[in-house]
Amino acid sequence: MVERLEADGALGPGPVRDALLALPREVLMPQAYVRRSPAGEIPPRWDLLDWAAPTDRPELVKLLYSGGSVPVQHNGERIVGRARGSRSGASITSMSTVMNLTASLLEELDLRPGQRMLDVGTGASVTAAVACLVCGDSGVVTVDRDQHVTDAATVRLDALGLRPSVTCGPGEAGCAARAPFDRIFVSYALPNVPIVLAEQLAASGRLLAHVTTASPSWPALAVVERNPGGRLRAELRGVEFAHRAGHGMERIHLTEELRVQMATARGDRTQRSRIAPPSDCDRGLWLAVDHLLGGTLVRDFTAEHLAIGTPGCGSWLRVEQAGARCWNVTTSGPRDLWTEIQNVLDRWRAAGCPDRYPLSFNIDGTQQVASPCGRLSWLLPAFSPVDKKARS
Repeated sequence: MVERLEADGALGPGPVRDALLALPREVLMPQAYVRRSPAGEIPPRWDLLDWAAPTDRPELVKLLYSGGSVPVQHNGERIVGRARGSRSGASITSMSTVMNLTASLLEELDLRPGQRMLDVGTGASVTAAVACLVCGDSGVVTVDRDQHVTDAATVRLDALGLRPSVTCGPGEAGCAARAPFDRIFVSYALPNVPIVLAEQLAASGRLLAHVTTASPSWPALAVVERNPGGRLRAELRGVEFAHRAGHGMERIHLTEELRVQMATARGDRTQRSRIAPPSDCDRGLWLAVDHLLGGTLVRDFTAEHLAIGTPGCGSWLRVEQAGARCWNVTTSGPRDLWTEIQNVLDRWRAAGCPDRYPLSFNIDGTQQVASPCGRLSWLLPAFSPVDKKARS
């Protein structure tokens, strides 16, 4: 697994690599779920594999060290002491993150011995375990709003000889009693950066958190640092992948019906254009598109061409190459998505095509994103979690 992470460029020599090599994942995740039903089958069916069952071990080892996400909790169940076997319906409510993403973020966090680390969203405890191995467990605090998750973390980290502070509570509140922290890692996506967490940063500290709209298509990584003088500096970077949405955060998705329309329907309007669609690598543009257009657009990344839909009103866009430097642009619905995107594209170019944006914390509590020249800006939405099951 570590060799694959190195080959992908997500991991290099250093303490994070050493910690991952030393970490027996079967101790942290002695039980994990595999889905037995095909995609789309309702209700879904899952089997809980158990390290204590020798017949389960080959499949469990493959799952744990594949580098993919590992489902560890179904329907908010108690984790410690549960029986292996089948489950159906409901959903997975806690999992370890894809290791490529986790490793790259831990590298950027720049963990060092003796640092005080706050891990927000305990999940399967992988991040907390790595932090303990690198920084020393006495300075590590991990917090999750699910008591079953924190109970399991306490038991399984202890089995590795690691004894960080494990706390049950809302992650956005952090842990003021143990602040300040040199490093803060948030393992779920939010609409903005919780200012309470930023305030718990120590001088020269760093916080990483994914910020997204209701759309899952164009996430950002917020990097918040406190300089030695105590002042906060932050930026948003458009990224390809992000953590799952956190507790209470609403998400929109393309229905299968809308996806089929986007791929095959004739649409309301078709035009020939010599303007190439924006590149997937223009992450700063797509980040601006997402926020300035209200977080209402969802990209179909499985399509061979650019395909974007708006689940709220049913509008969609399809851009197909029709020849050298020539594209067919098909749109449907009340919104002209091609024109809306082109308008943002013009503003993005006028702003110098930024791939990252300074983020400001205003006195009135708002958070403003703006290009360095100020020509492209927006406010991040306020966020009040609703009472839904945590997915940290």
